[in-house]
Amino acid sequence: MESWARDFDSWDVCDGCCMNLFEKTVFAYRKAVEWSSNDAEFVKRAGFVLMARLAVSDKRAEDSRFYEFLPIMTREAIDSRNYVKKAVNWALRQVGKRNVNLNRMALDTAEGMRRMDSKSARWIASDAIRELTSEAVQKRLRGRSEPPG
Repeated sequence: MESWARDFDSWDVCDGCCMNLFEKTVFAYRKAVEWSSNDAEFVKRAGFVLMARLAVSDKRAEDSRFYEFLPIMTREAIDSRNYVKKAVNWALRQVGKRNVNLNRMALDTAEGMRRMDSKSARWIASDAIRELTSEAVQKRLRGRSEPPG
């Protein structure tokens, strides 16, 4: 995985590899955290792509698996490189769409980003808040939290 990640040189190869291979490994959560602090643009992106994909595909994961990601997103929100900030935004939105609890936590994270002295952090926050508070997302989340009828 490390060798492949070091060779990423485009978003599509990075995303495809993470979504179709890396997310299915036992190392996915660990690599998401580890790679998120890497200086290489596409390795860092890979960390956030893994976070986004795990939020969507690991249906059995406890919320606690995603709590760890939120401060990392805040830490890296100041990275203004386009492929990184878009991946941070994607990860934040996907975590926030898992359930009502994570939606609240993601919105709190976004509010913190919105107050940061960083154009990229404010962009990430505004876009995430817009989607996570949208009627469509909120309706879907309410539907999930209601007991079966």
